[in-house]
Amino acid sequence: MRPSRRLDRIPPYLFAELERKIEAQRAAGVDVISLGIGDPDMPTYPAIVEAAKVAVADPGTHRYPTNRGRREFREAVAAFYARRFGVSLDPETEVMPAIGAKECIFNLNLAFLDPGDVALASDPGYPVYTGGPTLAGAEPVLMPLEPALGFAPDLDGIPRPTLERARLMFFNYPNNPTGATVPDGFFERAVALAQRHDILAVHDNAYSETTYDGYVAPSFLATPGAKEVGVEVFSWSKGYNMTGWRCAAIVGNAQVIDSYWRLKSNVDSGLFDAIQLAGVAALQESVDAEVKAMNDVYARRRDLVCDALEAAGVHVKRPHATIYVWAPIPEGFATSAQYCEFVLERVGVVITPGGAYGRSGEGYFRISLTTPEDRLMEAVERLRGLSR
Repeated sequence: MRPSRRLDRIPPYLFAELERKIEAQRAAGVDVISLGIGDPDMPTYPAIVEAAKVAVADPGTHRYPTNRGRREFREAVAAFYARRFGVSLDPETEVMPAIGAKECIFNLNLAFLDPGDVALASDPGYPVYTGGPTLAGAEPVLMPLEPALGFAPDLDGIPRPTLERARLMFFNYPNNPTGATVPDGFFERAVALAQRHDILAVHDNAYSETTYDGYVAPSFLATPGAKEVGVEVFSWSKGYNMTGWRCAAIVGNAQVIDSYWRLKSNVDSGLFDAIQLAGVAALQESVDAEVKAMNDVYARRRDLVCDALEAAGVHVKRPHATIYVWAPIPEGFATSAQYCEFVLERVGVVITPGGAYGRSGEGYFRISLTTPEDRLMEAVERLRGLSR
């Protein structure tokens, strides 16, 4: 019953550990408020749910789907990308559904990495950027996100020997966990680097629809040359309150998507047709008002949290996108984990240590805005009154 040695190479998944700590505190009678996990508390929009109900009741959706995806799904994604981002996609060859962005990103590692290869991963970043290459037998090499560069990596600082082994590069804007938006010129520099070194650029586009203050997030694929060197993973999870639905799409380079399909056809049987049809409903222009209303809620929550942190002496930059606030830990704490443990033990509020997202996240913590406002207000009051 010995598990494979590859499991020894990866730590326990961050959010699994968070859930364990929360349950332990609640079992001890603590009224825990979790601001740790980015799982929207608001329901999926009604039009999407109704479309799913109709699709689930249709016997035509009850058989195996195709990994390539329903024509309606691929055409809806292409139409959305044209309307929303000004990006032209061929629905026949440049769009394919995925069972959530996490699955897609992980499987790209299996499809494109061999032992000895390198995957360049944003640091701090979503854990699958490093866990995926590790499980594929390759080496993740961290690209520190530099605050002075707007939380972008210094692509010119990557050593040449590393670039010679690099096959994949993962990046993500609007960014989790920092909440940063893409700095001017970064996408162009990423395309140029990928072209020079034959690297597949993978943009994790999970938060493009969650923006505030008039900011409109671009697609990486709108960058000249991006489709020749890369793909983008678009997720329905955050923008449409569909985390549990596991609906995503990989779009961009047709050759990459064909390779991804070759892997997927041996790994799973595709995304349930009813979820694809729900995804089609989500991308209709009529749903845009629902997205805006949700973003208005998040903007109010962001301001509540940032005001409270400022009152507590924590300087924080208000994000223009994502569902997170990224802030430096106060003085007097050696690590971000120590500070987050202190907050949990003192006031029963869960926040996420930045170091859990990579070495460059050390010294910061992340707060998720996915908590109902009455509970968020209570957490904010607890944080405001916290002193060591």
